[in-house]
Amino acid sequence: MTEYLSPVATNPTASQIAQHTHHGWQAKLSLSYRDRGDKTVLKHREQKGPLTVQQALYPEGEVCHSYLLHPPGGVAGGDTLDVRVDVGAGAKVLVTTPGATKFYRSERRFAKQTQHLSVAGGGRLEWLPQENIFFPDAHAQLNTVIHLEKGAQFVGWELHCFGRPALKECFDSGKLIGKTEVYVDGRRVLTEGLNMSGGDKVLINIGMQGFPMMGTLYLSEMGQDFYQLVQALLLDIQREMDLQSGPGGKKLIVAVTRVEGLIVVRALGHWSEDILHCFTQVWQQARNQVTGVTPYPPRIWAT
Repeated sequence: MTEYLSPVATNPTASQIAQHTHHGWQAKLSLSYRDRGDKTVLKHREQKGPLTVQQALYPEGEVCHSYLLHPPGGVAGGDTLDVRVDVGAGAKVLVTTPGATKFYRSERRFAKQTQHLSVAGGGRLEWLPQENIFFPDAHAQLNTVIHLEKGAQFVGWELHCFGRPALKECFDSGKLIGKTEVYVDGRRVLTEGLNMSGGDKVLINIGMQGFPMMGTLYLSEMGQDFYQLVQALLLDIQREMDLQSGPGGKKLIVAVTRVEGLIVVRALGHWSEDILHCFTQVWQQARNQVTGVTPYPPRIWAT
């Protein structure tokens, strides 16, 4: 029997999503980082609702590490998450999360996640959240806007898991929409759209090639030599994964391209650990290219 989807579920509008989220749990967090000379400091923090950040950590010295926390542990229909990060000139910031963000079943009520990231010239933002997990029948809008000034350094990724593969549970119902936009000196250079309907066989079998998870990593331009270095690194990772998976299947498909002054890495996989392992190596290479030092993964990932 074909499942009936209401017009809101199939073609949601901004006003309909606003209605859904009007009475939900509103969570907002605004962070501003500045270079103090000896290290980067969290100069300003403004928060509302169940979204906060741990005290700044300095495992690398001058780089400010921030862990975003959402104490409820998941996002339900009607909830809103709004995160804004502003990195000033010369500031060096790494932002991550201690665990996955879970979007729960929502009875066709949309949740909304909005992220605004801005980096001034000479600043560096490494935006390294763990994955979003979309339970069956989740409905969510996810919008990310990234503003980079000329000379800004940015490494950031998005990881999406459709369903819960460990439980053999697929994303067979629900609706996910949104987009990621990147601007350089006010000029939009990239727009990535998200439009996933649960149970869409064409998208699952052809677009996703049967994988339940996708990831996209964005890097500010670092030159042709670095682009070729990333190509070679991904080829080695793909070969390593192919050997692990053996004949008859792949653990990971990954590729890189250059788009309007950005380096974009795209991956499909069965497990978040595989894509995170791949993206972490690209991030480490990027940091080494800039500073000559290879960073360790954030310790919170190991807890």
